[in-house]
Amino acid sequence: MSVFAFLGTLLSHLTDLIDPLFGASATAAAIVLFTLGVRLALHPLARSAARGEGARAELAPELEKLRRKHKNHPERLHKAASEMYAKAGSSPMAGCLPSMVQLPVFYVMYHLFATGSGGKGLLDHTLLGAPLGGRWASALGDGGVFGPQGLVYLGLFALIAAVATWTYTRSRKAAATMPVPGGDQVPGMTGLTKILPLLTFGTLVTAAIVPLAAGLYLATTTAWTAAERAYLTPLRTPRTAPKARV
Repeated sequence: MSVFAFLGTLLSHLTDLIDPLFGASATAAAIVLFTLGVRLALHPLARSAARGEGARAELAPELEKLRRKHKNHPERLHKAASEMYAKAGSSPMAGCLPSMVQLPVFYVMYHLFATGSGGKGLLDHTLLGAPLGGRWASALGDGGVFGPQGLVYLGLFALIAAVATWTYTRSRKAAATMPVPGGDQVPGMTGLTKILPLLTFGTLVTAAIVPLAAGLYLATTTAWTAAERAYLTPLRTPRTAPKARV
């Protein structure tokens, strides 16, 4: 049995279980509950990644001192930095591995909901009358933006936009309290940190062109990610917090 068939079977069982509560929208509700269940199972990895971020943040001031001290001697800088991380029981990539381990799971989940592979008619069901296998363009042709199906998509887009705005605002505030290092602890990390919050807005575009089932998954998983990151903020924050920039 393929991983898609296995997940599809689990999803079907969950749908049957909650059918008395949600009726025709039971499959859509199962997608949300199934996604939340998977994210909950992955939460220990998210905690590990947050601790790694916190460890790197705590060592950032010491790393900056080493950069200034050995700015003309890359080999000495590398050796001193390695010794510093070893002494602290950390590494420049601390927290990155747990995040990377989650990526294949996210891909499998997205593929399942975008294609219906192994889902036993997953995309044949509906959410408040809107087909889970349908797309926004099709909904516009059936009543327009404010038609019965169009309103389902508007609600989905509103949720994703609210999560994206909240995530972007929190990220901006968090960046304002952190010192500006002279260089990345991991090459390209500073630029990536600035870009990542904006990617949530890109989810709006994706949700508009993929099947509704995949859009529902994206809305659920991005909402979980935003809430999880807020919850784990203390683990990512250095114990001795730097003063805010003015």
